[in-house]
Amino acid sequence: MSNEILYILLPDYAAHEAVYLSQAVASDDFAMKENPKYVNKVVAPTLEPVKSIGGFRTVPDYSFDTMPDDYAALVLIGGFGWSTPVADQVAPIVKGAVEKGKIVGAICNAASFMAKHGFLNGVKHSGNGLEQLKLWGGENYTNPEGYVHAQAVSDGNIVTANGSATLEFAKELLWLLENDTPERIEMYYQFNKQGFCALFPG
Repeated sequence: MSNEILYILLPDYAAHEAVYLSQAVASDDFAMKENPKYVNKVVAPTLEPVKSIGGFRTVPDYSFDTMPDDYAALVLIGGFGWSTPVADQVAPIVKGAVEKGKIVGAICNAASFMAKHGFLNGVKHSGNGLEQLKLWGGENYTNPEGYVHAQAVSDGNIVTANGSATLEFAKELLWLLENDTPERIEMYYQFNKQGFCALFPG
């Protein structure tokens, strides 16, 4: 479905990095949305449950073999799996998404994976620091001058972020997806960034 946001989860994924984006897509301030603009779907190497760093197990909607060709965005959730051989199976998926002009988000080690496969060479980007991008990217990473030392960076349809930038990552993707009005997206960001007590002092 063209309104599906596909979250790629590898074994030992960082569950918290998907929380703010997926929550804003599926719910508003008070309840689940009756008619959300987008639908969250999980993609994993197989249809077997995939375990997070914290031990939660998620049942995928799709495997790499059964995922749809059409979707609204591809979101690579970080974690320890991006440094393992299974991550290489994601490279052709990202290549297809970039070629089709799809929105692609990559956070934490997933951004380093993007560097490793040359996907950051034409865009401004962030990640877990320039040194890690160079280390993972090797000769395939030819755009160190494109690195921006910011929590999250959006350039064209590609959003990258470091592992502590879950909320900034979500905000950039929500803007690109036009999930809500800019004002409501900013309100969602500030509420979660500053907290209830700071915004509504007693």
